[in-house]
Amino acid sequence: MLQSSTSSEAWVRSLPKGKREALAEQLTPRLNGYIPHTPTVKQAAFLLLDCKEAFYGGAAGPGKSDGLLMAALQYFDMAGYSALLLRKSYADLSLPEALMDRTASWLKPTDARWYEKSKTWVCPGGGTLTFGYLETENDKFRYKSAAFQFIGFDELTQFTETQYTYLFSRLRRLMGAGVPLRMRSASNPGDVGHQWVKQRFMVEGPGKGRIFVPARLEDNPHLDRESYIESLAELDPISRRQLLDGDWSARHEGGMFRREWFEIVDEAPAQAKWARYWDLAGTEPKPGTDPDWTAGLKMGVAGGVYYIGDVQRIRGTPRQAAALVKQTADIDGKPVEIRMEQEPGSSGIAVIDHYCTEILAGFTFRGDRVTGSKIERAAPFSSMAEAGNVKLVRGPWIGDFLDELELFPHGAKKDQVDAASGAFRHLTADAIPTGLRVAGLTKGSYWKGMEAHG
Repeated sequence: MLQSSTSSEAWVRSLPKGKREALAEQLTPRLNGYIPHTPTVKQAAFLLLDCKEAFYGGAAGPGKSDGLLMAALQYFDMAGYSALLLRKSYADLSLPEALMDRTASWLKPTDARWYEKSKTWVCPGGGTLTFGYLETENDKFRYKSAAFQFIGFDELTQFTETQYTYLFSRLRRLMGAGVPLRMRSASNPGDVGHQWVKQRFMVEGPGKGRIFVPARLEDNPHLDRESYIESLAELDPISRRQLLDGDWSARHEGGMFRREWFEIVDEAPAQAKWARYWDLAGTEPKPGTDPDWTAGLKMGVAGGVYYIGDVQRIRGTPRQAAALVKQTADIDGKPVEIRMEQEPGSSGIAVIDHYCTEILAGFTFRGDRVTGSKIERAAPFSSMAEAGNVKLVRGPWIGDFLDELELFPHGAKKDQVDAASGAFRHLTADAIPTGLRVAGLTKGSYWKGMEAHG
């Protein structure tokens, strides 16, 4: 009914006046004086939803941010209502025409008041709208004592699934409150969270009450479509399909790994030999930056099959990284060998010595001096995965891990791939046939020979 056409309009006009008015009321979302725009047809469909979880958009240009902002303000005039709108970083929030700027243009002419310190708009009727960001995984805990009735994620595919699902714990209300509990989001395809968003809303969504409202450029009559299409024509074919068509099947793939190679299992064999490999690439994030991660991947082998049991990651100071390495070692236990990529030069030696004597004393630990490019080091692990001999033990880290692998080597992040390559290299060190070792072949030449012969 929301899609207008000559036949549907004629059918509506044929209804008795009372039924027409009732139908119009049912198809009109709750609005108030703080929402200055009339919703488009697709935005109205999004605003009418009464389910807890819904996702809007797909293509570029259908008014995703406006729709999300309208949803956040629907109950802004009601006492006790609290809404939270999130972007990946503060810079994303504060750009011209971004959420904070857009909201200011809507609310400044009203009686709502802005509080800069808390980044919150307050309605005289008692409602609030707060802006926040989740630049790091741990930023989600900034909201652990808060309660909201509406939480909105703008550009959801920039977030991790664990950031998103944690915020459900902040979605609550007092008994008898007259506002619904809603988790709403909007995004284009692509970016690091592409796969989990697609899985959650397009694959699992219909069966779990998660509603996806697809919208494209033609659903927004307020945008200059021709000029925007010309701008999108400058993009590569994959990005153009994602942004112009809202195509969730279009992905930038690196070609070395495919998601379907990795079977997900509930547990690894009890006799597996385990090792954890650390890549200390992470630095502390700062506003406007997207630094690498320190990643520690735990891999085991049993019967010629390799199992990835866990990935730990952090972006923080060297002290924070060291604390995570130590805590993880304590949890893994001393039977799990630990290896760490050693940077070249005296600084790399000093770091390994520090971990050996101060952080991991009592554990089986050694630095690993690597050679060759990241692609060369990942090739043996890729071959084993393609053969179906690498399995993943079920855990919350899997989505981010597969996203990174699938984009490698073109993706922005390579830390988990480096850690996987290192763990695999360590566990296969004893797998070189004795005859070849006697013949004087090194591990590197053995693998190169294996690649050359398929």
